[in-house]
Amino acid sequence: MSFLQKGSKSYSIFHLKCPQCHEGETFETGSWSFVKPFDMLERCPKCGLNYFPEPGYYYGAMFISYIWTGWFCLLFVALFHWGMGWSQTAAFSLLGVFLATDFIYIFRISRLMWLNINVKYRPGILAAKGEQNTPA
Repeated sequence: MSFLQKGSKSYSIFHLKCPQCHEGETFETGSWSFVKPFDMLERCPKCGLNYFPEPGYYYGAMFISYIWTGWFCLLFVALFHWGMGWSQTAAFSLLGVFLATDFIYIFRISRLMWLNINVKYRPGILAAKGEQNTPA
């Protein structure tokens, strides 16, 4: 199975799809949309998975985001400062621009990582429900 092929956790995470059916969207708008950037759907429009099973469910996603962003920042600055010979100011400036433009995607990726830790992919769920194209 390929890294970003349907059926893998990475497919659900990086395509922002439901972790249970890999068909339904998880957010109301596109990946880098600044219109309603943090508004997540309540349920999967295809299989009906509840994206908010309990209050504070996405608290763990905050830790994922912090760890992921921290390591990314360290490696990013190291690559540009020591690897490519850029000044420290230039490397941090480029990092700031990158994070300012991609913070929404990082937020969304972290939520999908947390959701994929807790939900298993079930490829036949839509056929079993008999609702291939209708929302739950």
